[in-house]
Amino acid sequence: MKRIDLIISHEHFLEVSELLRKHKVGGMTFYSVKGRGRSRKEEVSSGRGIARAVPEFVTGTKIEVIVADSVVKPIIEDIRATLSKGPFPFGKIFVSDIIEAYTINADEIDDTAL
Repeated sequence: MKRIDLIISHEHFLEVSELLRKHKVGGMTFYSVKGRGRSRKEEVSSGRGIARAVPEFVTGTKIEVIVADSVVKPIIEDIRATLSKGPFPFGKIFVSDIIEAYTINADEIDDTAL
């Protein structure tokens, strides 16, 4: 089993959600995050008038999913293909191993806990 962490712009959330549904990913956790990195930052108005400022931190959405090893590559390829089409691609993908997984209210272990 693998854990895929995606950090994407809010605008791409529905596209990625549908893509994960297409790959039959059952569960997903997501939340808003703020961070700093190499992403393009747009100027925003600061107060009244013409004053503009570039924010230090950018907001995005972090998605966490646990999937079987066999579907990791196809999911990542589809996500990269989908998100690279926009005017300015934004995001990161992190993959890590999951040693064990349990469902709390059932006798499901590892792959059956997905």
